[in-house]
Amino acid sequence: MLQLATLVSHHAAFRPDETALVFEDERLNWRDFAARVDRCARLLQWLGVRRGDRVATVLANCRELLEIYWAVPAIGAVLVPLSPLLLASGLASLLRDAGAVCLFTQDSRVPMLQQVRDELPHLRADRILLVDGAGGDFPDYRSLLDSCPEGSHRPVAVAQDELFNIMYTSGTTGLPKGIMHSHFVRAMYCTLFPSAWRMRPESVVLHTGAIVFNGAFVTLMPCFYLGARYVLQRQFDAGEAIEIIARERVTHTMMVPAQIIALLDAPNFSPAKLASLEMILSLGAPLHQEHKDQLNRLLPDRFYELYGLTEGFWTILDRTQSLRKAGSVGSPPCFYEMRIVREDGSDAEAGEVGEIVGRGPSLMLGYHGRPDLTDQAIRDGWLYTGDLGYADGEGYLYLVDRKKDMIDSGGVKVYPKDIEEVAARHPAISEVAVFGVAHEKWGETPVAAVLLRAGATATAAELRDWINARVGARYQRLHAVQIMDDFPRNAAGKTLKREMRDAYQAVRQHP
Repeated sequence: MLQLATLVSHHAAFRPDETALVFEDERLNWRDFAARVDRCARLLQWLGVRRGDRVATVLANCRELLEIYWAVPAIGAVLVPLSPLLLASGLASLLRDAGAVCLFTQDSRVPMLQQVRDELPHLRADRILLVDGAGGDFPDYRSLLDSCPEGSHRPVAVAQDELFNIMYTSGTTGLPKGIMHSHFVRAMYCTLFPSAWRMRPESVVLHTGAIVFNGAFVTLMPCFYLGARYVLQRQFDAGEAIEIIARERVTHTMMVPAQIIALLDAPNFSPAKLASLEMILSLGAPLHQEHKDQLNRLLPDRFYELYGLTEGFWTILDRTQSLRKAGSVGSPPCFYEMRIVREDGSDAEAGEVGEIVGRGPSLMLGYHGRPDLTDQAIRDGWLYTGDLGYADGEGYLYLVDRKKDMIDSGGVKVYPKDIEEVAARHPAISEVAVFGVAHEKWGETPVAAVLLRAGATATAAELRDWINARVGARYQRLHAVQIMDDFPRNAAGKTLKREMRDAYQAVRQHP
């Protein structure tokens, strides 16, 4: 039996006075945090939530969300974290798909919920709890905690292959799919990642992004497994994150590339303020080499990179290899295997581009309610990622691009990442995203959307010409550059290229 829910009570028993959680002005030790988790679990049981029931959250980062994360598995229920950026139709669709019988949310979501109440017959009004006050027909979480009966929750024994959570994909390439993780898979997060990150009980872990996306769990689970200190930022702010690192002596943090770039560009950035860091982990999307080099120069021996899918395959670039294997996203850790597969299903040679295929102990149970999609993704125990890459002679992985992002220009395969690496070297460009748009002659042609650095001045034509003079082939030349104020992003901070492409083509069709 893998009782993940006992991690918090274990630390409450053996490290009660050590700091467990820091959130803004709140500091909770393990004893106090465990008491809050217990009260939340007791409330859920009082409301009639049972083993196997799905409990959803639609919350921004807050202390209550972490309580819920550990209370739900404590009663054998299934956690369903949903993005607070969802619109009404998307929220209703995912709540129905998951079969949620209980929902934790906030007052600002009430108008949206009232729009879709008729579409959610299985979600009772008394099980829609607001963590920041009562609104309309929905009760206040804090008041219910005070009114439910005294005593501890009834622990529920859970088998390792039972469902721990349903994580919905961020939808960067289509409709979200519910990825099912067992208790065993989450235990693998607890035990395999700490050694990879060189974490220990004395570590201080900062998380700056939304904890509703799966990337957050690569530091959250090992932190709570070890009983280390978890510092949570309400929402990402680069300048504030720097001050938190300096004040709390943070040792480990993970960020998506956009956050790393913002950190490096922050007015108060200083290597001295970040001296306590032992790990800066990049994940969620490729970090362009220009920014990796800058990070390694300013904060040496701290950079790690994770390539991974929520579905359950990882490679890790260790800090000791970040210079020797520049451009790589690392190698599969122990207990994992990787193949590079040609279109005919045969294994590619070293240096040959193909689809990245892998397997390991963190493999998902499948997509919720979609056995057809599960069978497409997992074949003979191997996860087909839909990503293109190649392995060198030592087995290190180099990403090329997503299959779906590849541009077919006049019959030639154009990889957006190759153009992005060139564009990222321009001194005026902070971020870049390249995508293909329809073209009468070539079928598709590449376009770049860019964000400029603060105070930088450059025209779209100047940037296009600069990039086109430096790409490696004529077919990589940009048709246009679009300067934007910001990129559309999901809750994880990932750039949504599909939305940019659709918006660009809509403007072209209806100028």
